Amino acid sequence: MENQKDHSVKKELTYTAKVWQTTAIICLSITILLILRIAFNIFLMAFAGVLIAVYFQGLAGLLEKILKLNRKLASFTSIAGTLLLLILLTGFIGTTIQRQAAELSDALPNTVRTAREKLSHSTIGQKILKYSSGDNSQKLLDTASTLFSTSFGFVGELYIILFFGIFFTADPSLYKKGILSLFPKNKKNTGERMLHRIGIALKGWLKSILISMVLISILLAGSLALIGLPVTIVLGLFAGMLEIIPNFGPIIAMIPGVLLGLTIGTKTAVIVALTYIICQTIVGNLATPLIQKKIIHLPPAVTFMSQLIMGLLYGVLGIILAVPLLSIIIILIDELYVKRNNPQLNTQ
Repeated sequence: MENQKDHSVKKELTYTAKVWQTTAIICLSITILLILRIAFNIFLMAFAGVLIAVYFQGLAGLLEKILKLNRKLASFTSIAGTLLLLILLTGFIGTTIQRQAAELSDALPNTVRTAREKLSHSTIGQKILKYSSGDNSQKLLDTASTLFSTSFGFVGELYIILFFGIFFTADPSLYKKGILSLFPKNKKNTGERMLHRIGIALKGWLKSILISMVLISILLAGSLALIGLPVTIVLGLFAGMLEIIPNFGPIIAMIPGVLLGLTIGTKTAVIVALTYIICQTIVGNLATPLIQKKIIHLPPAVTFMSQLIMGLLYGVLGIILAVPLLSIIIILIDELYVKRNNPQLNTQ
């Protein structure tokens, strides 16, 4: 009898121990996942800093060729010159932008009311209003707030990204050597080729984005001013900044312009929408050749899916960096898996 009692007590203790062990493993797994998520957010900021460094290094290379400067002085000039240019631009047109932004902020509530009134007069408009009200409206707001939220404040992120960019620009060879040291001696060439391809892809993406941002800002601001729309500078800059977000950016940029057009008339709103589409088409045809030459082809569905996943997990920064990150992942798969299993591709 005593042996049976001891055996049952041991069974109970074993079962209790297993429950506690399972609970501890689950808690530890959740903690690790949370830490990894936060760490990946920091990694994203560091990666954004790499893109800033790519810009500074590209500009430094240009200054080195034109002004015959040494590399360190050219890098310092590229950083200081960019910051000084931003300060000067802010000083010259900052007041105008601030005034127009205030006007747009004041006008938007009345604009939305006017848009609702005009939409209510048509069957399609009534369906749109019905869909955008109630639970659907709340779902859209919840989705938007999820997509455009991050664990750090966005202004704080910009400062951190800028510091990362400056550090990477100051001594890029240090970080390159550190990455290459992770490869075995017989794979150093693979590592160098991989880094070279990634560098070309990031430079191509950055060039196309910068060209698109400048062109769309100028074209839209000028075109909307000709139509007679107010606050055209802010609308142009807003559209230019959103060029960094493929797929979603141009659609979001169009909304305030079309709403303002509705306050003038339905025809004006249609003309404004067409203006956005035409400007985007023109800029796309100019920027696309750069993308095709300098960056690998990305399947549209995979790009869209990566943006959704990164946006839901890491907010606006995740959406912005989804495309260059996807490019790097495809290059890594190509170099470390595809070419490894197909040696004949290494000669291409």
